[in-house]
Formats: sequence, structure tokens, C-alpha cells
Amino acid sequence: MGSDAVRLLVASSNRGKVAEITRLLAGLPVEVVGLDQYPDLPDTDEPHDTFRANAEHKALLAAQSAGCLALADDSGLEVVALGGRPGVLSARYGRDDAERIGRLLAELDGVSDRRARFVCVVALAGPQGILGAWEGTVEGVITEAPRGTNGFGFDPVFLHGDRTLAELTSDEKNAVSHRGRALRAFAADLPGLLHGLCSA
Repeated sequence: MGSDAVRLLVASSNRGKVAEITRLLAGLPVEVVGLDQYPDLPDTDEPHDTFRANAEHKALLAAQSAGCLALADDSGLEVVALGGRPGVLSARYGRDDAERIGRLLAELDGVSDRRARFVCVVALAGPQGILGAWEGTVEGVITEAPRGTNGFGFDPVFLHGDRTLAELTSDEKNAVSHRGRALRAFAADLPGLLHGLCSA
């Protein structure tokens, strides 16, 4: 990466997510780093009631603390019959994936309308403020029992087409997933954003 590269902090301790974003932005003048490069940064909470507000909150806090561009995301599952729950509380729906899935299936026991969607919002911020936000969604239905061993979270009970997300390979999932769609939209807009920053 050349010396004119712009540092982009991915506000996540998930190395797989950092690697995915690095691959997605290959060829652009950015140096992608994860939170492991900034061990003294404060922990970021998710205090808001929308994915966008949480993503923007985390991105701005990371950008101001690290003094560089920062990218953050918030995502979750919205189930029609549950009024959009668990939504922004998806990660806190149980102590682990098995408990979260068990609770969801119990709440949907006997429910015929099992439509759901995954939502992801990624937000980009600089130390001075929010630069943009991008949303990706994927529609599906909740199965009556888990299927597949790939993925994480609610992937084993989220049916997209004829397979759950946990039955897809990583590449297949990235092609259709909410996070993949949001990140590709971000990547498409990033060159213009970088041009604007460099010419400001």
C-alpha cells in the first residue's frame, strides 16, 4: 500500500470481518486495519433503537478516538410476526447462538407467517462527523428447525431460496447476505468519498 493510502479503521474485533472488507476494497488507496491496532480505544456500546443510529454511533466514536476514518456496522434479524423483533437486540436475544435460536423458534411455535429479513447498516465516519451510511437486506423465512453448520447467529434457521444461510459456502453467503450487500454499496461509493476528502 502506498504512502498516500488513507487509513480505514474497521471498528470490529472480528478478524474475519476485517479480512472480508480488506478483500472488498482491494485496489483502492486505503489501508484497512482492525481494532487490534488500537488496543486503547474505548469499548463501543449500541444504545440506540435503529441499526443506522448504532452504526453511526460506533463509527464516530472510533473515528474520533483513533483520529482516522472508521467503518462500523450494526445488523440483526427482523421477524414480521414478532413485530420486527429481535431487531437491534438480536445479539442480546440469548447468551449464545443456541439459546437465541431456541427462543426464536419457541416464539414462532404454531405461527404460520414466518417471513423475516436480515438488515445490516454500515456507517463511515471521520473525526469531524458522519460521512455516509449504507443498508443491505436479505429476505427469507424462519425454518422450524436448524439446518446447516456454516455461518453463525440465526443463519441455521434463516431460509433464503431453498437453503438456509448456514447451508451456503462463505462465498455464496457473501453474495446474497445483508452485510455483503451493504459493504458492496459502500465500496462502490468509497472512491468518490476519498476523492472528496483528498480535494477538500
